[in-house]
Amino acid sequence: QAQFAGYYVAYEKGIYRKYGIDLTIIEGGPDRLASDYLREGKANFATSWLSTAIQKKAHGVWLVNIAQIVQRSALMLVARKSSGIQKPEDMNGKKVSLWDADYQLQPRALFRKYNLNVRVIPQSFSVNLFLRGGVDVASAMWYNEYHTILNSGLNPDEITSFFFYDYGLNFPEDGIYTMEGTLIKEPELCCAFVNASLEGWKYTFDHPEEALDIMMRYAAQAHLPTNRVHQKWMLERVKDLILPRDGAIPMGTLLPSDYER
Repeated sequence: QAQFAGYYVAYEKGIYRKYGIDLTIIEGGPDRLASDYLREGKANFATSWLSTAIQKKAHGVWLVNIAQIVQRSALMLVARKSSGIQKPEDMNGKKVSLWDADYQLQPRALFRKYNLNVRVIPQSFSVNLFLRGGVDVASAMWYNEYHTILNSGLNPDEITSFFFYDYGLNFPEDGIYTMEGTLIKEPELCCAFVNASLEGWKYTFDHPEEALDIMMRYAAQAHLPTNRVHQKWMLERVKDLILPRDGAIPMGTLLPSDYER
């Protein structure tokens, strides 16, 4: 998907080869946890969320953040305004659908922050339960499921959107990780991989239509049910999340304040 376009573009345009890297991209997914692939030596580099990486590190997986690609959290909660939910306190006693594991960290932190007692409902990788009125609040990624909700017929002014970064809970998501041993033994490789990846993202943002051509080809090969309109929305939103709002901060920087939070 366009969420990862920069890496595929860097691969297709020969940018990794230019930096001396013979790369194989391993497709991720629920059955292929990035931290496990790193720990088991099945991958040299992987993307992961900062909150996930901190948890893994605390449990003895010696991974290291070598670039923080996504600067702002795209995870959000959505509700219909017609349900009367306008602010976090209005979720009290409501049915809220959450994805598993890592995706629950921010919602549960929000519930604690506002002392909310909600009924948590398991959410699949679909928003159908929300669209059919089965839950009052649902989880969504700004660049993915939110757009699916809009395409289902709901207008933005009919939806209450809760972005976690608006509530002091910005947990940056996709960063590039490697094992500490790799960083110690091959620092030049790690540096080259980061620089090539950043160059791939910059090329992607400068040539979005070409990047979409590449991603649609990969999506077709993977039999991913998507379309160019959706992938274009995703790429535009990902650009907003990756480019630092402060122009003085280089792309790929992990801010100490985000880590401490």
